[in-house]
Amino acid sequence: MLLRLVPEFELRRDVLPWLAERGCAAALDTSENSSALYVVNVERNGKIIYTWKGNQRNTHIGLYDLQTKQNEHLYMFEKNLNIISCSINNERTLLAVSFCQYTEEERAAQLLQSVSKYLTLLIEIHPINNVRVLKAVDSCVRVQFLYPVEGRNASRESRLLLVSEDKYIEQFDIHVVAEEEHKVVIQKSGQLPRAKVADDLVWAQWDMMEQRLFYIVPKESKSTLRCVQFYPEENFNSILESHLDIAVNDTQLKLVNFGYDYCQDQDVASKSLKNLQVFTSKAGGLCVCCSLVSDIPHEIIYSIYFLHKGYNKTFTVSLERAESHQLKEVAFMNLDYYVAAYLPGQFLHLLNIQHPDMLCYSLFLTGEDARIDALQNCSIRCPWVSAALDCSAGSLYHVSISDSALLQLLHKSKRDCERLAALHCALLYFQHTEDLEMQIIRWISENLSTCHSFDPIQEFIIASLYCRLCPETENLDKLLPYTSLHDWIGAVPGVRCATDIISLPVLEFQNSKGFWEKLNSNLESVKYAEPHLHYHSKVLRREWHSLSEEREERRTTAYLRNIFENAKKVLSHLDTWDSGARLVPLFEEEDYQQQLLMGLLNLVHRIMKEVWRRYQLHSCIFCFDERGSAAEFAVFHIMSRILEAANGMCMPLPPGFHTLHLGLGVRCLPLHTLLHYIDSGILQLTETCVRKLLKDLDDTEQNEKLKFSIVMRLPEALGQKVRQYWNHPINANFIARKYVKLLLEKLGNRQCSRPVPERLSFPVEFLPLNYLTNMLAEIENQGVHPYEKQDHVNARFVEETALKHTMTLLGLKYS
Repeated sequence: MLLRLVPEFELRRDVLPWLAERGCAAALDTSENSSALYVVNVERNGKIIYTWKGNQRNTHIGLYDLQTKQNEHLYMFEKNLNIISCSINNERTLLAVSFCQYTEEERAAQLLQSVSKYLTLLIEIHPINNVRVLKAVDSCVRVQFLYPVEGRNASRESRLLLVSEDKYIEQFDIHVVAEEEHKVVIQKSGQLPRAKVADDLVWAQWDMMEQRLFYIVPKESKSTLRCVQFYPEENFNSILESHLDIAVNDTQLKLVNFGYDYCQDQDVASKSLKNLQVFTSKAGGLCVCCSLVSDIPHEIIYSIYFLHKGYNKTFTVSLERAESHQLKEVAFMNLDYYVAAYLPGQFLHLLNIQHPDMLCYSLFLTGEDARIDALQNCSIRCPWVSAALDCSAGSLYHVSISDSALLQLLHKSKRDCERLAALHCALLYFQHTEDLEMQIIRWISENLSTCHSFDPIQEFIIASLYCRLCPETENLDKLLPYTSLHDWIGAVPGVRCATDIISLPVLEFQNSKGFWEKLNSNLESVKYAEPHLHYHSKVLRREWHSLSEEREERRTTAYLRNIFENAKKVLSHLDTWDSGARLVPLFEEEDYQQQLLMGLLNLVHRIMKEVWRRYQLHSCIFCFDERGSAAEFAVFHIMSRILEAANGMCMPLPPGFHTLHLGLGVRCLPLHTLLHYIDSGILQLTETCVRKLLKDLDDTEQNEKLKFSIVMRLPEALGQKVRQYWNHPINANFIARKYVKLLLEKLGNRQCSRPVPERLSFPVEFLPLNYLTNMLAEIENQGVHPYEKQDHVNARFVEETALKHTMTLLGLKYS
C-alpha cells in the first residue's frame, strides 16, 4: 500500500473506553446503523468535538484533545437531539451548537407547525451558565468559531461564522467579560453585532488552518469561485475570484469542513455523486478537485483545476470491475505536493500539484498498490494537509507516502510512466537521506537498459539539483528544470486525460505574505516567464563550445579567470568527499575544460561511489596486463551511460572520470572496440592513463599495436607530453617525422645562412639526409624549437632515428 495512514484519533480507541468508565451504555452501541456516537467537528487547535446519547437518551457533547490525549465533557441536553454542527472558541469559554429539534414526522404528529425545526444556540461554558438563541429557523445552520494565530494571548472577543442553508454566511462578534471566580459571560444582553460575509452561494469550504472561506456563486452556465481571508485584526477581505467551467445547479447548499452531520451526510452519500474540494499547497498551489457525474456505467470522471497554472485536466477512468451498489464518487486528499484522487476498491491517483504539466509525474495505481484498508468508503474529508477524516467511522488519520512502498513499486514496475513518477516522487517529495539516495542509485544502476523513454541518470541528477537549490533561492523553482524531458507523448494505461486552458484567478491583496504571495508569484510566472525563461541545456551548450575552442583572447578575459578561480575552490574540497581512503580512484589531473564547470561533481561522485561499492571493485584498478572482470565491465557500461547523460545535459564530470573510464575500457574492451569508442568520443585520452599505459605495458606485438594506435590518436599538445615515455623505434620515428614537419612549417620561405652544427661522430654519406639534417640544425640555431620541453628531440635525434629506421627496413644492424 503506497499511502501510509497513522491513526491520530479513533472514536472506538480514544472515546469509548472513557465513556464506559462513565457508565454510558447507550453510547457503546457500535452497530453500523447506530448514530449514538459520532464526530461533529475538528477545530484548528486539534480539538475534536463529538456527541453521544446518554442512558436516558439525553444528548451529550464532548471534546478530545489531540495533544493531551484527554477527553472532556462540555455540555448536555436533557432530550434526544440530532446535533448538526458544533464549535468551541479558542479560549474554551463559548460553545455554539446547531441541532434539529424533531423530524418532519414528529412535527406532523405533534402539530408543531409554529415551532422552528432548527435551533442555533450560543452557550457560556466557563462555567456552564447562560444560553442565547442565535437562530430559530426552518433551514439548517452550521456554526464555526474563528481562531486567532497560534501563540496569541487569550482574547476577550470571539467571532463566529453562521452558514445558513438559505445560501448566506454571516459573522457574529461576541464580546465577553470576566466576573467573579473567573466566570466568563457574554457582555451585551441585546443582539450581537453581525456582518454579511457572502450570499447567493451554492457551495462553501472552510480552511481551518489558514482561516479562509472558499465559496462558489453560480453565474449563468459557469460558476465563480471566491475566497474570503479572515485576519487576526477582526477584519476580512475578499481576496480571490476565479471563473470555473463548472455548472452547479443543485438547490441544496453543499458544505465542506463545516462539521459533520451524520444523518444528513448519510442521506447525501446515497444520492449525490458529486464531490468538490479546494486544496492549497505550501508552494503556492491552488487546486479545485471535482468528482463529476458520468452517464456511462463503469466510468469515473473527475477534474482537477490547477488554478496556479492556468489549466484544468479532466480524467476518465474505465473500471475493470464494479459492483452496482458501489458509489462512483471520488474522494480527494491533500498531500501538499500531491492531490490524491481515491476510489475505494478501484484506484489511487496521485496528481502532482507542483509539476502537473506532464502525466508521467503523476502516479496512477490499481489493485493491491491502490488499496487503503482504513478507508473503504467515500465519506472522507481533509481538514488540513496530510490529514484524512473518515466521517462515518469517526477516525482521523495522518496520511503520507510510504518510502518503502514507493521503492518496492520502483523495483517491480515495468512501465516507464510508473517508474518515472515513482522516481520523481522519491527524489522530490521526500527529504533527502543518504540511505534513500543510495537505494535509488542502486536501482538506477540495475535498470539503465530497461528505461526506454527517459534517462534515469539525467532524472536523478536534475531532480537532485532542483531539490537542493530551490530552497536556497526564492523563485528559483520557476527557472530550474525539474526533469530531463521536454514533453511526454505516452499515456497512462486505463486513464484518458483532456486538458483545457482556463483563465487565471484574479487576486486583490496588498502586502500579503505567505500563501497569497507565493500564489501571486506563480501566476506572474505563468503570465510572463513560462516557458520562455526556463533553463535549457542549449544555453549552457553554447558556453561549453565557446570554452572548448580555447581561443587565446577568450582565455585572458576576467570572466574566464573568475570561472577558473571558482573551479580551483571546488577542486580544493575534493578530498573531503570521503573521510578515509578514497573509494573510487578519481584523479585530479583533468583538462581545464572540465575544471571550469564544476557545479554537479558531487552528484556524479555519489553515483560512482555507490556503483563501486556495489560491484566490490578495488581502488587500485589500473593494471593493464590483466583483462577486466565481469564486474569491471558492468561498471564501464554504467560510466558510459553517465557520460552519455552528462553530454546530453552539457554537464561537467568529476576530475579523473575520463581517466578511470579509459582505464576500464583498456581492460574490458577488445582493441577494435576500444579504438571505435575513442574515435567516436565516448572514451577520451587523458595524460594520466596514456602515460601509465605507455610506461607499464611491455612491447609485445599486441601491446605495440595498442600503444601505436593510442599514440596516433593523441592530440598534439598531449602527444608532446606523453610520447617520450615510450622508448620504442616506432615512437621515435613518429616523433622525428612530427618534429621535421613542425620545423619546416616554422621555416616558411626563410633562407638559412648559419654554419653547420656538430654532426654525428661517424660520417654519413647520404646526401638527402645530410641536406635535411643541415637545414634542421640551421633552423634550430635561429631559435625555433617546437619541443622546448624535450631537449633531446633535435636535428641530431632526427638523423639518428632516420638511420635506425632505414637500417631496420634493410634488415641491417645499427650499432
